[in-house]
Amino acid sequence: MITAIFDLDGTIADTIQDLADAVNHGLKQLGCPEHSVESYKQMVGNGARKLCIRALPESRKSEAEKLHGLFRAYYGMHYLDNTKLYPDIKETLEKLTESGVKIAVATNKPQDVARQVVKSLLPETEFYKVLGGCDERPKKPDSAIIREILGELPKDNKVFMIGDSNVDIQTAKNSGLISIGCIWGFRSREELEAEGADFIAEESRDITDIILR
Repeated sequence: MITAIFDLDGTIADTIQDLADAVNHGLKQLGCPEHSVESYKQMVGNGARKLCIRALPESRKSEAEKLHGLFRAYYGMHYLDNTKLYPDIKETLEKLTESGVKIAVATNKPQDVARQVVKSLLPETEFYKVLGGCDERPKKPDSAIIREILGELPKDNKVFMIGDSNVDIQTAKNSGLISIGCIWGFRSREELEAEGADFIAEESRDITDIILR
């Protein structure tokens, strides 16, 4: 049996513009400096609260919860304004499922929004589970989310973790999974290689070649 667990932001979908807009909206309400979309690529990956902490000036870190509330309210209404699938990712997921691979999502994005994004962008794709950030379990790179996904699956299961950042590669290592780093996302090939990714995918179709070969 083979299972492929995908990160969401920067791996399945390009979400960075909507994330940046939502945080910048909150920063503007608080009278704080805003950031470029490009700079947010280095801030995301560890969940919405961590993103808000990183976006605030050093002297305003105590307002992280306030910013997080503003972010969630705005993002909940605008999470699909600019968000789109990466090229060929839909076809990659379809090929995997047609080949008998179970596919799942493990993301630090708030779980309710993650499920809405997946359902909106991939309404016909059958995911075994879509799990995101919540108060009931620690976030990636902790292995808790992976254990929850794999808990009811057979033990003789070859499992891949596919993601675009060091967080995903660390998650794979902490969970004993095979890691595939995706260079089309928010982070660089250098970061993924330095973190020790088992494989590097330059385009989404490389994922099927790695998993099915």
